[in-house]
Amino acid sequence: MRLSDCHNFQDFRKLAKKRLPGPVFHYIDGAADDEITYRRNTTSFDDVDLVPNVLNGVENVDMSVEVMGQKLDMPIYCAPTALQRLFHHEGERAVGKAATKYGTMFGVSSLATVTVEEIEKIAPGPKMFQFYFHKDRGLNDALLERARAANFNVMALTVDTITGGNRERDLRTGFTSPPKLTAASALSFATHPMWAWNFFTKEKFDMPHLSGHVQAGTNLAVSVGEYFSTMLDQSMNWEDAEKLCAQWNGQFALKGIMSVEDAKRAVDIGCTGIMVSNHGGRQLDGSRAPFDQLAEICDAVGDKIDVICEGGIQRGTHVLKALSVGAKACSGGRLYLYALAGAGQAGVERVLGNMRTEIERDMKLMGITSLDQLSRDNLRWR
Repeated sequence: MRLSDCHNFQDFRKLAKKRLPGPVFHYIDGAADDEITYRRNTTSFDDVDLVPNVLNGVENVDMSVEVMGQKLDMPIYCAPTALQRLFHHEGERAVGKAATKYGTMFGVSSLATVTVEEIEKIAPGPKMFQFYFHKDRGLNDALLERARAANFNVMALTVDTITGGNRERDLRTGFTSPPKLTAASALSFATHPMWAWNFFTKEKFDMPHLSGHVQAGTNLAVSVGEYFSTMLDQSMNWEDAEKLCAQWNGQFALKGIMSVEDAKRAVDIGCTGIMVSNHGGRQLDGSRAPFDQLAEICDAVGDKIDVICEGGIQRGTHVLKALSVGAKACSGGRLYLYALAGAGQAGVERVLGNMRTEIERDMKLMGITSLDQLSRDNLRWR
């Protein structure tokens, strides 16, 4: 399979599976427990139908949006994801450049493998820094100040990783960061020689925002679930989030909000955005899908705060359905990670280009020329 053969989400997934060693692929591909929530994140969109209008003169359409003070050329952005240089040696460099080319926001994880300082230089467009609240308060302060100094536009505190989810695929494959060389993994590396060559011969794998503060994940191999459960502060509460919001003193979002009550509290502490998200089904299996929960959250706070739908987005029609319900924009992780794994920057550019083409075509087929013309009048629930 070649990059030119990739026309949709499942095509990129197949390409990534071909290019990556098993443990690394299943780290991206897997989710918690029985992976019911992971599947539901996408199938939830099937329960709602679009009702198009016609004869509206749709030669020119505008798919730009403004979200958390950032003007985006398309209503979907690259959600922050960890460990990107495990999937392709270009890592965040590739994603940042591709996001900049398509005029959308690039989310950078606390567990990134390229520094915010370098990302500032290669990705001048809108940038979000995703914040993990560690037990080490000195590390927390350092993360915030580095993101501020690198001119990141938005800070997003992840609130749904108070402990690691039960990611059974990682337990079976023995996935760790950095990868450990075992009999099983050595075979997988050997059967994917291009990945192995790039990983072992390029610059040393590192999570530079953590270096000097913690050993886990950089010099000491651990599973991601173990990292969340041991390094992050399980005492984190609303008071901590409010202090961090005030300390940042700018566009600030909570990532992982799923209840109306929590959405209202996010408004109360001064947030300017929330990501309605269940961490891609990787934390609490059996939890509700973001799209299923979107309407009641938008009804409660959509006029006070920017609501982002994150999780399960695979098609342009999924984006239009979420925006019709009331979301300001959408974001996705696996959406571009498979493409990154399959073909680096060219892969991410292709997936963003495909999504842009789908959204433009679908807007014309819906009979709209700008996204603010979408509403629930265009939807019917089954």
